[in-house]
Amino acid sequence: MDEVKVVVAHSERATLRVGDVFLKVDADQARIDVEVEAMALAPVPTPEVLWRKPPALAIAALPGAALGRLGGPSTGSPAAWAAAGAAIRQLHDAPLPPWPGRRRRSPDELAAELDRECELLVTNGVLPADLVTRNRQVAEAAIRPWTPAFTHGDLQIDHVFVDGDEVTGIIDWSEAGRGDALFDLATLTLGREDHLNDVIAGYGTDVDLDVIRAWWSLRSLLGVRWLVEHGFDAFAPGCEVDVLRSRL
Repeated sequence: MDEVKVVVAHSERATLRVGDVFLKVDADQARIDVEVEAMALAPVPTPEVLWRKPPALAIAALPGAALGRLGGPSTGSPAAWAAAGAAIRQLHDAPLPPWPGRRRRSPDELAAELDRECELLVTNGVLPADLVTRNRQVAEAAIRPWTPAFTHGDLQIDHVFVDGDEVTGIIDWSEAGRGDALFDLATLTLGREDHLNDVIAGYGTDVDLDVIRAWWSLRSLLGVRWLVEHGFDAFAPGCEVDVLRSRL
């Protein structure tokens, strides 16, 4: 019998792997709805949906391996990172999906959320005030109007699979929708600034690097407390807190 491996688990959702099948169990069926529809619409390789029976979704494993892992080494070559950039550009140039991104808010709403989170990080003693203040300043560049694109919404490095220099698929589409294209690029390169130029080489022009760096700070500030509360180590080498420290 194939071993059951817990890929990720917290109070909102869990993902298990059994052989070549991934089983996702989600308390929020709207996330599963978005994931299935986004994979059907996206003009890039995605996993095959095997079956769906709420609250579970079964998808086939992708060939190859993840591009890397936050805080760990990248298994992808510069050409693989460039191929990822090209795939992301193809997604961003596709027709917009009919639903808004689940995470993306107006600039005013985003600024208000960031201010609240920064205050909690300091008052609860999660991060020192100088680190929060500096990154809040950097994050300001990301809080601006943007032209909506078809975005993945959670394009972490381990959500992109490659085989050699070819992208074999992108997983975990539950946050997909209309959003800021530069947020996707920033999420992919979070903690991997050494591969930013490779990604941009594949993606093409019209990229504001200051906004990408601002999203690194913004995403990390908004994520640290949630990660800590859900049992993840945002303080591990190369992870979110190190990303924030790199802005000092």
